[in-house]
Amino acid sequence: MPFSLSASDVATQAKIIGGLLTLMWALEFVDQVLLRRRLDRFGIAPRTQIGLWGILFAPLLHGTWQHLMANTLPFAVLGWLTLLRGVTEFTIATAVIWLVSGVGVWLFATPRTMHIGASSIIFGYFGFLLSRSYFEQELFSAVISVVVALLYGPLIWGILPSRRRGISWQGHLFGFVGGILTARYLPELRQWFAMF
Repeated sequence: MPFSLSASDVATQAKIIGGLLTLMWALEFVDQVLLRRRLDRFGIAPRTQIGLWGILFAPLLHGTWQHLMANTLPFAVLGWLTLLRGVTEFTIATAVIWLVSGVGVWLFATPRTMHIGASSIIFGYFGFLLSRSYFEQELFSAVISVVVALLYGPLIWGILPSRRRGISWQGHLFGFVGGILTARYLPELRQWFAMF
């Protein structure tokens, strides 16, 4: 797929990334200021019926302002790099990563825990951008992979099991796996999404 970047492409990309981040910040404002953190209960509670809703909502919710601030820049950078090849590819990657990470956490994370935050999506973009060049064997993808490795290479340690409170390494791991699966099956996913 050829790469081009026009002013209208940049404007569209800014609206998409900016819109998603605005939604996260607005939800955190409502949660912290108006609802006294009651939205956080809509995260993923593993293997519970109510926790299934978290698959849809968890990436948009954050425990603290610091949690959201820590996720904002990597989400913007890695999301934008994912968007460089088009809105369709970004939408496919985001949808698959969102689903795989959410289902993975719901099935395999520790019981009686709550998982929220955009880091599962961030790790998904990370895995997608790193692995896409392997599956495509195309120069542009290889350049992006190198840039991502240089900027965010240490993120890879976040997929390893951790006992640190408040860190969902399972979300990181399954997000990363979702990104690799998206890169591997992108041609088939494009065809499947084109039917809708």
